[in-house]
Amino acid sequence: MQHKILIVDDDPAARYGLKRALAALSCEIVEAADGEAALRVIARDNPDLLICDIQMPKMDGLTLVEHLTEQGDARPVVMITAYGSERIAVEAMKAGAYDYLSKPYDVDELRCSVENVLETVRLRRENETLRNEIRQHSGFGLLIGRGRAMQKVCDLIGKVAGTDATVLITGESGTGKELVARAIHEQSGRNARPFVAVNAAALPTELIESEMFGHERGAFTGATARRRGKFELADGGTLFLDEIGDMHLETQAKLLRVLQEQRFERLGGSQTVTVDVRVISATNKDLPTEIARGQFREDLYYRLKVVDIFLPPLRDRREDIPLLVQHFLARFNRRHNKVLTDIPADVMKMLMTCAWPGNIRELMHAIERAAILSEGRALNKNLLPDDIWTAGPQSAGTADPVWRDGISFRDAKQEVVQSFETAFIRSALEHHNGNISRTAPAIGMKRQALQQKLKELEIDPALYR
Repeated sequence: MQHKILIVDDDPAARYGLKRALAALSCEIVEAADGEAALRVIARDNPDLLICDIQMPKMDGLTLVEHLTEQGDARPVVMITAYGSERIAVEAMKAGAYDYLSKPYDVDELRCSVENVLETVRLRRENETLRNEIRQHSGFGLLIGRGRAMQKVCDLIGKVAGTDATVLITGESGTGKELVARAIHEQSGRNARPFVAVNAAALPTELIESEMFGHERGAFTGATARRRGKFELADGGTLFLDEIGDMHLETQAKLLRVLQEQRFERLGGSQTVTVDVRVISATNKDLPTEIARGQFREDLYYRLKVVDIFLPPLRDRREDIPLLVQHFLARFNRRHNKVLTDIPADVMKMLMTCAWPGNIRELMHAIERAAILSEGRALNKNLLPDDIWTAGPQSAGTADPVWRDGISFRDAKQEVVQSFETAFIRSALEHHNGNISRTAPAIGMKRQALQQKLKELEIDPALYR
């Protein structure tokens, strides 16, 4: 979405200069000659950001900021002050202004300040969108599932959300680790402040410190102005560090210090920046193994893992697949203006038995493809990606049990037994088309015992008919 900036200055030449300086940002620019005119433009155009001179007739910049604050209008304002007017600028900051620049301002510094503000605006919009989506769902919103595995995850979220404890979320790629982090944030007392997500694996080593902690002007080639890092952007809120296992060791040391002290210096700077940030991290790697290999700091691991949440792969929570399919169909019908609502039983049966190595993300993309290509109401299996069938169904007992930190031998054994029982009984039900009376003797169980086991494992035989 294109951002809209309101420039407020009684000097037409000053407005023109600001407009030219901001042209590279590809934002829509609107103008006003004084504070009173600015209020009319705000009501009409709803700009994301105001860049405002202080000295103006009718209503000056300071009065405008005070008026917006009194009205509960939280849109950011960057003040432009004349040389020697820093005292007034400080008063404007106390009144609610976001930042100030002194004339003659540096164009690069102006652009950097505006980019920082617009990044904050983007985060606010993203968080509001997330809150709206969560209001439309029950429980923990986008965490779809009624099975035992997801209920355990939701219970942990409920217990940890109201605290400021660091949380480490583990699980395979595509299992929804960021959704869990967002759910924790939205259930916390920090939900009115930003949720900032950083993918450590996607950032080059030479840029990650600048992205995390910000930099000062001249810190390196291309650093033309001061830039705030993700920690500053998340101040008061939550910072989500995805793929934390891929973070460079040197950056890990600096991250540990920030977690312990809640303060740091920007790259190339000496001024200490203090923040109040809750950190949630996630990884698909086995961090104890990475520690043994010397690729991850043990002290950072225990600092991040005050509470750990394990997200099971989709193959271990197949009972949730029908709910997920319905959820994704509804979403993509709205997004692509489609009417795909009917799921034939044989198609659902196939979806329930697919391997899904890409987990929920793979299922979501498969359903979106089907929705886009659909011309009717029924889900045709031929509209689904070919590779989900060629991957074949998940066979029982093929995965080797792997130790992970925090799980006992007894609990791990129970997981393996339950996984075997679930896969074995599902396979038998599929062979007998969901008929319990025929399935029970075929696997050497009494009908009542099989019904009890189906209830215990939360398997719906109707899905196999």
